[in-house]
Amino acid sequence: MDTIASLFSFITTPVSWVIVQFHKLYGALFGDDTGWAWGLSIVSLVVLIRICLIPLFVKQIKSTRNMQVLQPKMKAIQERYKNDKQRQSEEMMKLYKETGTNPLSSCLPILAQSPFFFALYHVLSAIASGKTIGVIDQPLLDSARQAHIFGAPLAAKFMDSEEKVQALGASLTDVRVVTAIMIVMMSASQFFTQRQLMTKNVDLTVKTPYMQQQKMLMYIFPLIFAVMGINFPVGVLVYWLTTNVWTMGQQMYVINQNPTPGSKAQDQYLNRVLKSVTAHGEVRGRTRRNTVKRIVAKGPDRNDIERKFITGLGKLGLTAQEDGTVAKSEAAVLEAEGGAAPKRQQPKRQTKAKRHTAATHPGTDKGTGSTGSESKTSLEKQDAPQDDKPKPAANRAASGSSRQAKSGQRKGPQRPKHPSKK
Repeated sequence: MDTIASLFSFITTPVSWVIVQFHKLYGALFGDDTGWAWGLSIVSLVVLIRICLIPLFVKQIKSTRNMQVLQPKMKAIQERYKNDKQRQSEEMMKLYKETGTNPLSSCLPILAQSPFFFALYHVLSAIASGKTIGVIDQPLLDSARQAHIFGAPLAAKFMDSEEKVQALGASLTDVRVVTAIMIVMMSASQFFTQRQLMTKNVDLTVKTPYMQQQKMLMYIFPLIFAVMGINFPVGVLVYWLTTNVWTMGQQMYVINQNPTPGSKAQDQYLNRVLKSVTAHGEVRGRTRRNTVKRIVAKGPDRNDIERKFITGLGKLGLTAQEDGTVAKSEAAVLEAEGGAAPKRQQPKRQTKAKRHTAATHPGTDKGTGSTGSESKTSLEKQDAPQDDKPKPAANRAASGSSRQAKSGQRKGPQRPKHPSKK
């Protein structure tokens, strides 16, 4: 551990300086030698570090979202080139480059915290050993060794011997009870954070190995923290518990305000937006307008939850616009102006007798019972010009012969065919 600590010695002095500055502030309120002054100094150090890491956290969220979206394509590449690992890796890197996704971005906040974590661990270990470090001189060292958090010294560990704990002015029972409670809280907060991510902020329509991996990490990480926690000083447990609680709250905010498309959190978020639109008649807030704007821009590529939201707006007589606002639909505008929108009328149901008559005589009119040919003939008769002069006999004979020629029959009786020609 000394070798690892020496690698991060360049940041030990800045970390110790920040702790001392916060200790001056809280020491004036609670006393220089109290656990509240030193404990709150460590908590404030965590808050300061996490505020500086917010840009990396945003980048982590974007990278995680992109990885979730790319899971189907990644799975297709793995199945297509399952026998060619080199080509599979090349296609994966090509996919990452085209989409601008970095798989390591999800680990950036943890990697960025590591130097501060090890520097704090080195500072507290030096305090436990009675050595000055960084800007912590002998008076500050004596004050830190006297500080107790709920009866446990700041530099005590769960695995410390009774003699070492008594040298810090505490009992072994108090140290182990306090450290055990803090380890359980630290592991529980880590588990709840990961579980919240898996149950609420994951697209449930996509089943990929990535989801199984995240589900395994949900159980593995708390166990790792529990095993490592027994070797952490109380001050480091305060640091890690604070950063876990910060991560949990930060993630809850992101899930509520910017959920993953297709997730349970998105369904809850759009339901809240729909209730707000119902109450106020408009989309309130820039974040919500941007969400509606993205949904409109998707067009036919919307998921089921987003289609449900658009349908809900339609039931309210509203239509989502390209700028993220809502406006009254055409049907609602016509109804407001007094001209109701034309409604489709269903045909009247016929009786069984009428349906049977229509099936037997397809040309029969439903109302009068007259056939279509009769009505057509009557119309032709009415439209034809009436000529009072009778037609000449030659014309009648020609028309008669033409009709016979068309029918293909000879005039007069026909002789039967000879039996041999049958």
